[in-house]
Amino acid sequence: MNDAAEADASEKGERIARRLARAGLCSRREAERWIEAGRVAVDGEKLTTPAILVTEASRITVDGKPLPAVERTRLWRYHKPPGLVTSHRDPQNRPTVFERLPADLPRVVSVGRLDLTAEGLLLLTNDGALARRLELPANGWLRRYRVRVHGAPEPEKLVVLARGVTVEGVRYGPIRCALDRQQGSNAWLTVALAEGRNREVRKVMAHLGLSVTRLIRVAYGPFQLGLLAPGETDEVPARVIKEQLGKDGAGETESGRGAGARKKRGAA
Repeated sequence: MNDAAEADASEKGERIARRLARAGLCSRREAERWIEAGRVAVDGEKLTTPAILVTEASRITVDGKPLPAVERTRLWRYHKPPGLVTSHRDPQNRPTVFERLPADLPRVVSVGRLDLTAEGLLLLTNDGALARRLELPANGWLRRYRVRVHGAPEPEKLVVLARGVTVEGVRYGPIRCALDRQQGSNAWLTVALAEGRNREVRKVMAHLGLSVTRLIRVAYGPFQLGLLAPGETDEVPARVIKEQLGKDGAGETESGRGAGARKKRGAA
């Protein structure tokens, strides 16, 4: 977008869902659901559609309360332990990631998810719009995992995954998968992929006749788990966010050296 276009967009405002997300209240999708439920009002008028633009002068309320001022964008690395749901609320009343976060953290949303038994690096941010941007496969950011499987992986089948694979009618993009070691009936793999679809690693491994018994995410783009202890959070410095995200959200896609890789406890 050129300078003239940016100026024009600024004058017209921004979508209400994006504004709510930037305030750290929710994701854009959640904001749209809130609007449909009649929880959001602009200048005293309750909204019935998210197709509205707001400006800095707009008076926005959620459940009758004024929208908090937009804080600077912040990002945290979190070591998710197994057994936690990556959701603010769980219908089955299982413990959630957000119930276990430090009390001094502001309201945050996750960048993507890790399923109940998965563990490792989960990025958290107070900016819902940023979370959505970092989830987009178009950024090309690799999600890297250490995966323990039950079975004996066939190296030639692992190589084929680099061309993508179709499982039960769903096409998955290229997956880099390397056998690290075989220990009896179990094996450890290093897996890297850019899409990160729901339960993608488990489904692809099952397609190869392998059962995942442990799944640890060790990196998301340039951000690494490092030596972060289970349940621990560590804020990414503002300068690192600026260096890695730049103007378009692009970051490292191939390098094994990323934020959080060099200092003890994973500090960037």
